[in-house]
Amino acid sequence: MKVVHIVEALAGGVNTYFKDLSSFFGESEIVKDINTTIIYSGNRKEIDSEITKKGFSKGVSLVELNMVRHFSPIQDFKSIIQLKKELKKLNPDIIHLHSSKASVLGRVAHFLLFKKKVVFYTPHGYAFLRTDISTLSKKIYWTIEKSFQLIFGGKTIACGDTEYEIAIKMGDSCLVRNGIDIKEVVKSYNKNKNNGLTIGITGRITIQKNPKLFNNIAKKYPNYNFVWIGDGELNHEITAPNIRITGWMLEQSKVLKELNNIDIYIQTSLWEGLPIAVLEAMALQKPVLATNVIGNKDVVSHNETGFLFDTIDEIDPFLEILKDEETRILFGKKALVRCNHLFNKDKNFNTLTNIYRQSLLL
Repeated sequence: MKVVHIVEALAGGVNTYFKDLSSFFGESEIVKDINTTIIYSGNRKEIDSEITKKGFSKGVSLVELNMVRHFSPIQDFKSIIQLKKELKKLNPDIIHLHSSKASVLGRVAHFLLFKKKVVFYTPHGYAFLRTDISTLSKKIYWTIEKSFQLIFGGKTIACGDTEYEIAIKMGDSCLVRNGIDIKEVVKSYNKNKNNGLTIGITGRITIQKNPKLFNNIAKKYPNYNFVWIGDGELNHEITAPNIRITGWMLEQSKVLKELNNIDIYIQTSLWEGLPIAVLEAMALQKPVLATNVIGNKDVVSHNETGFLFDTIDEIDPFLEILKDEETRILFGKKALVRCNHLFNKDKNFNTLTNIYRQSLLL
């Protein structure tokens, strides 16, 4: 069986997802049955092609192809033609598309092959759920998603429970939750002791991660230390003196080391698919404070592994509870248990493997 994954960019949580995917499908026993190729674009400044390639299993093939994140008629057309050529050369049995842009480009490229393949699509957070765009833009994105599903077909594999609830309303769908390599992440765990309570987030400093909210929370709690593990174009919005920005860390081991050093993980996102960074924090036994949005609420069990909040004013009682070290330890242990139960990448990729196999029997 030949499977080709197409993704616009290997950045952030998607990068971690694909490295875990490659380690699973690159295993010698799996390779005997499933040949895996990942087609991706390197058009993101936080992507270093050489480091990206080093982080992937040798059992999986990588193909770098020029795709851009935003709508660009000329470049998108070129990308479709390049994708068509690659797909024709690889001749896969299954094409698995990841995120909205790859879904559009990949479906059109597949159509132009004039040779039907099995097509799957994982949104990793639907574009029409974004809160930084107009109502008209949301309607356009929803129309594109719905119409492409109807016209070009394919089955949606949702990465989280709420995404699945939305997907089944749009067409043929199933659920395979995002997962992480828990054993690998746990290697970075050490019991830490900070001079003051330290609260951190991981990711790119973009509108999606809501740096303004993160900054306002830090200002509200000047006696606590805050850290943003990453960097991004909106780093100028981080002004509170008690926030430290680490800058880009292209090696996952360094990211996990920083993540292990915090006491509480906070996710201030405006929208999510199913956040890998939160899963990694949970695997490192960190209680989580997270905005009550799709993705976050599929991961955090309120008042058990952390707390969900809608406004900054709701945080006070939650931080009061999590100030206590023994409580943080208890929440952290429950977070690890939840991770092992629902978000273990080996279990979830085994489920994905079975879906691939069954699709070829139909």
